[in-house]
Amino acid sequence: MIKDKISAFFCNENASLVPFVFFTEKQAFPEYSEERGEGMLACKYNCDDFSDSLYFTEIPSGFTVKRVFRNNSDKVLRLVELGVRFEGIDFGFAPSDDYYYHVENPRVFQRMTMHVDFDRTGTDSPESEFDEIAGNKWADPGVIIDRIGACPYQPFPAILISNYKTNLGYVHGSLSQNVFYHSYLLKHNENGIICDVYSPFKDVAYREVSPAESLVDEWYIGKTERADDVEVVFAEYSHELRKKLPSNYGATSINRDNLVWGSWNDGIFRDISEDMLLAEARALKENFPTVRWLQLDDGYCTLKGKGAHGLGVPYEGEEGVDKEKFPHGIRHFTDKLRLIGLRPAIWIGGYCPKASKISTERPDLMTLYASRENRNMVLDVSIPETREYMERALDVMIHDWGFDGVKHDFWSYAFEVSEDLLKNKDRSGYEHRLWWLSEVRKRLPGDGYFQTGCDIVMGNPFLGTHFTNYRYGIDIGAGKWENLKTNYLWCIACLATHTGDLFVPNSDAVGMFPGLSDTDAEFCVNFILITRTMVELAGRFTIADKDDRRFKMLKKATCHINNGQDVYFADYDYRCGDSPIPYKFYIKTPNFSNESADCLPCRTVALFNPEEENMLLSLTPASLGLDGEADYRLTDVWSGESYLLGEKIELELVPHGSRLFSVNRDEGYQVYDSCIELSHIVRSDKTLSAQMSYSAEAEIRLSHKPRIVKIDGEEIKFGFKNEKLTFESRKGELELIF
Repeated sequence: MIKDKISAFFCNENASLVPFVFFTEKQAFPEYSEERGEGMLACKYNCDDFSDSLYFTEIPSGFTVKRVFRNNSDKVLRLVELGVRFEGIDFGFAPSDDYYYHVENPRVFQRMTMHVDFDRTGTDSPESEFDEIAGNKWADPGVIIDRIGACPYQPFPAILISNYKTNLGYVHGSLSQNVFYHSYLLKHNENGIICDVYSPFKDVAYREVSPAESLVDEWYIGKTERADDVEVVFAEYSHELRKKLPSNYGATSINRDNLVWGSWNDGIFRDISEDMLLAEARALKENFPTVRWLQLDDGYCTLKGKGAHGLGVPYEGEEGVDKEKFPHGIRHFTDKLRLIGLRPAIWIGGYCPKASKISTERPDLMTLYASRENRNMVLDVSIPETREYMERALDVMIHDWGFDGVKHDFWSYAFEVSEDLLKNKDRSGYEHRLWWLSEVRKRLPGDGYFQTGCDIVMGNPFLGTHFTNYRYGIDIGAGKWENLKTNYLWCIACLATHTGDLFVPNSDAVGMFPGLSDTDAEFCVNFILITRTMVELAGRFTIADKDDRRFKMLKKATCHINNGQDVYFADYDYRCGDSPIPYKFYIKTPNFSNESADCLPCRTVALFNPEEENMLLSLTPASLGLDGEADYRLTDVWSGESYLLGEKIELELVPHGSRLFSVNRDEGYQVYDSCIELSHIVRSDKTLSAQMSYSAEAEIRLSHKPRIVKIDGEEIKFGFKNEKLTFESRKGELELIF
């Protein structure tokens, strides 16, 4: 019996599951439900206009559920949402310690966990300032509602319900986003927690369901015994989700081992031209071998000073492109860029300023997202003529102009808003999302990248079926510490899902940061490097001082790219109110290689102090997942300072300070650090060999001085001082003989 299985699952004989349906004119609860066969629940309502069936499949951690709603009538039904109520969730501890964790929490409320009875729309919700770049900070009116998971920021689609006194937790998560999305309401009654799971539609108040049409919703409900560890709370859900996800572009190598130079950040913004961009491309080829793309950001259109234009530009034809900046047109620029050896990508926006030509001449193609975007019009994708125009615009911007990659900014309003935005109701926002992202993707080459912009994405892996990377943070720009600190918090929730292999997280551009102090700039570089989110590079490198420390740091930080690699937190309790964010991060490889070998760093560790007072941080072998019986040495990646880890080491960081260390076994010949990428490493008794991917001025920090250095069997000259080997490298096999 399904009822008995639900009671056993929640360890409460009073636990129950009750489905329900909302139409525009009424809410319907089943009069009774029949169990048919193994795990099928047929809900019987007081009319025959529709059928509602739930199919349960038992799995080790709980259940997967497929729900089928079918219109059996000869009329169109206006369905608002499906729902199911779970009642009787009781952890046996004080209800005041019951909490929930959702990835949208830090994005909206600047905190990780929240009490079940938290008033999301009232006095418990913090006041915050509207942020014109990102869309909003925290919980500004117009975005936040009482339902959990209903924000427009595309969060990882799962919720954990637990209690601070136990490691037991219950997880609900989406297994499909073809039509519905899931949101939640939580409250207490005498039997414990009531969890209402809603399956509504994005961007429409209701979905018109045609006669004989069926809508399918799929979800997971399971339990975890590790609710105390944010890095594994969704592990069982993710296991089931991976079975359901179609082939992901986000899982490909497109944005994993290379960088995109973008023209927006580091104070450039719209101050661009063809000559300037081509000059930067040549500087990139000379200095940054891991950069493969140049991304033309906003600033190519004639609508100057009126806001981001994007998809409205092709409406104006040739007049839409700024001929002062691109006198020969955009295609001329992309052809020249390819000759230099970089691939072209373009920024497009999904809304249009009210001042744009398409907004003034064709307001019938638009809708207004007035609660947040009063200065811009959103293309109404529910209108067939709008969709036809959008497809033509893509043909111009991708095919005619010759771009292989797309950064899609301000794109999600027509697909991700939890309010009534679209004129026609025959499809949900998610159904339109599938259409639109497919249209973009099919115009790009198979190895072309597709990047999300605002609204900021919070790790939803369903988007990885079309996109290759997602921006999780707001613009750092020329250097804004508050924006950087904000991104730090938001990044934590994304990294903790450990789904970077499905969808590459993108931190926003690492650059020279003229608006940051040296300490803050180093913090940013270290954070982007350790979190494996180094998708974008920024800066005017034609005018940069190559002897400047920041320039040298960027060259070294970008020598090896492994975006989406698993990142781990040390000594972090996400449920502790006194420590809302981790300060210690590590990866299980060197920062300059994907290799694992006895002679290489077994960990790369970063420490951060984002606070305004000095902070003392400690490390132990156990906190890094290392064998406590071995001896380890920490080497500062930037200064070369060396420390023995021992049983424990304590290090003091100044406000906004950070440290980046390689961790090696303190034995034999060791490679502590490198400013060039090393791969295919082989070590024998007195010899170490590795492949180098490109030419560069090489610096490798070693425990011992080599007697001979060879490249492709040819002995070369080298220097060695203070454990640092220096030489002119080139693509080929490096051999060190000790």
